Amino acid sequence: MRVLLVSTYDLGRQPFGLASPAAWLQDAGVEVDCADTSREKLTDQRIAAARLVAFYLPMHTATRLASPLIDRVRRVNPAARLAAYGLYAPLNEAWLREHGVEHVLGPEGELELTTLACDTKLHGSLNPEPQLAPRVDRRLLLIPHRDHLPPLVKYAQLQMPDGSTRVVGNTDSTRGCKHLCRHCPIVPVYKGRFHAIAVDAVLADIRQQVASGAQHVSFGDPDFLNGPTHAQRIVERLAVEFPGLTYDATIKIEHLLKHASLLPVFARTGCLFITSAVESVDDTVLQYLAKGHNRADFVAAVRLCRDAGIALAPTFVAFTPWTTLEGYKELLHALDDLELIEQVAPIQLAIRLLITNNSRLLELPDIRSVITEFDPASLTWPWRHSDPRVDALQQQVMRRVGNNPRASRGEIFEAIRRLSEGTEAGDASTHVARSRSESSPHLPLSPQRAVPVLSENWYCCAEPSPEDMRLV
Repeated sequence: MRVLLVSTYDLGRQPFGLASPAAWLQDAGVEVDCADTSREKLTDQRIAAARLVAFYLPMHTATRLASPLIDRVRRVNPAARLAAYGLYAPLNEAWLREHGVEHVLGPEGELELTTLACDTKLHGSLNPEPQLAPRVDRRLLLIPHRDHLPPLVKYAQLQMPDGSTRVVGNTDSTRGCKHLCRHCPIVPVYKGRFHAIAVDAVLADIRQQVASGAQHVSFGDPDFLNGPTHAQRIVERLAVEFPGLTYDATIKIEHLLKHASLLPVFARTGCLFITSAVESVDDTVLQYLAKGHNRADFVAAVRLCRDAGIALAPTFVAFTPWTTLEGYKELLHALDDLELIEQVAPIQLAIRLLITNNSRLLELPDIRSVITEFDPASLTWPWRHSDPRVDALQQQVMRRVGNNPRASRGEIFEAIRRLSEGTEAGDASTHVARSRSESSPHLPLSPQRAVPVLSENWYCCAEPSPEDMRLV
């Protein structure tokens, strides 16, 4: 039989979530086809040839983009069984089943997909005696199979300050997360658990990507320092085998402080920047989100990374039910004061809190008081701010970011700051930004140093909708 694995979007990366189960399936003797519709066209012929079609749903945007594709698969190949896996599959199980998805699997779908593909009820006598049980342990060391995916050059590239670019690969060294941030979609699924992938398997995956042209690697772990010793072993071996290879990783602020002694190790082994979901500089908001750090911690982490020679790329949920107009302006002032303007993608200053099914945010009275009914079209609980001026500002900032695709980060930041200063009291329907000549005076931006950035921006728990994907 043939299994078709489909990814609709994975942050501009070659999807690990297709490559890993493809290796398991092929090891079990199953024919596999992988389609990344963010980079290639999926033809009706490929859909019709599959007996099982599995959609990889690692994020909210990918799930929404999968909706019309699920309908298309049902129309083109009504005999095919449909499955969904990835972080957002169990979060949206009821919705997926309503759309005809029969098998809703977990975020790590390798074993479940292989078991399903080898089910004799699914494909008759093609493989009546699948040998799964005795081979599971060995499969933990399988190298993700990337041959059926578009080449790395078609994915996000690393843009260096000197204008050059680097081909980017990606891999995971751990899965899950031991933290319980209230707004994070990982928490309802993993519930504070994580596990490490064998060091040899991680290195083998990087090795094959380097052979395919990778010059930089992004570690896709929710937090690279959930296992600090594990992470150190990987990067030290990486530096020995590939001394010219650079990398980036995602690390919580509290881990940057707790394991500050590892920052020089990361710098020495080729780490160019660290992404951290800071979310806010307001301690009250951070407490509601249960982030585990405060504003002072963020400032300390910036200095630690800078002292080590590593850029910190903070991400934010700039608009929440607790955001105030003054609080938003304070965020902009803080980024300027810390000389982080070039290290923050402009879209991060427009992102609105995403409230999905099963989110721990729904436990909060403050959230329940502002949400409306669940919206199946957006797969979210829509909410409105108690101050309509905040919602109006968010819409203005989002439009400004989208209308300046060629502008520098500094130019867009300046435009956003003008918008924040131009928000006036009164009816939200009359809110418009004041002209440049009318806006309140302020000091010029601090000098900023250009840093390496990915050509497609990183998102965590607050993602753009499909119609906003053009902003990425």
